[in-house]
Amino acid sequence: MYHGLNLPPYLRRAMKWKQMDLEYAMWQMWLMCTNPKVVYRHTMYRKQTKNQWARDDPAVVVLTSILVFATSSLYCCFFSKSFKHSVYVVASAGLIDYVGLGALIATGYWFVSNRFLRTGVGHSHAIEQRVEWLYAFDVHCNAFFPLFLQLYAAQLVLSPVLLAGGFIPRMLSCALYAVALGYYQYCTFIGFNALPFLEAMLFLYPIAGVAFLAPMMCLFGFNPTKFVLGIYFG
Repeated sequence: MYHGLNLPPYLRRAMKWKQMDLEYAMWQMWLMCTNPKVVYRHTMYRKQTKNQWARDDPAVVVLTSILVFATSSLYCCFFSKSFKHSVYVVASAGLIDYVGLGALIATGYWFVSNRFLRTGVGHSHAIEQRVEWLYAFDVHCNAFFPLFLQLYAAQLVLSPVLLAGGFIPRMLSCALYAVALGYYQYCTFIGFNALPFLEAMLFLYPIAGVAFLAPMMCLFGFNPTKFVLGIYFG
């Protein structure tokens, strides 16, 4: 029924649960929190069998989207003042923060990787390889899940403490964001480092920036939890 819409196969599979390997996707999501290197051991096998680095199964994207929508709804139960505003927050979290911003980040990583980080470019005897945009989006989606557990789920549970005044809540909030963003960037590095034709060390540099800025923001009185929830709920 979706062939008439001229949708790519990736999007058509996202509309049919039976075409997605949900158990394998949940295993990958778990491994991204415990040992992300294992997730990318299959990239070379996928390239050899399907001639592409990217997954053709959108199960991780679909499952994470459902979790983002559900957790955002819980935030609205505690902080939102109207149903209309709640619909806006839930839609923004899923469609803009996760998919939209993720597509923008993936595009930036895709451009930088292909433009500056490829090895063997210009050699006449080497087969030119490029990073697929969908693979860059896969890397973002994989790295986003641990960040979701920290900045969506854990932050909601800890919000009574993190939103309190004083140095300790501010320090805990800065530490939570620093760990979440640092691990997101580390998982991004693991994803691009799995490609044999890339020099991916550049993706580790933002971790140093996060490690430097987090204590500085804490000392200057900045609470990232208050700032982020203030954007959505005032």
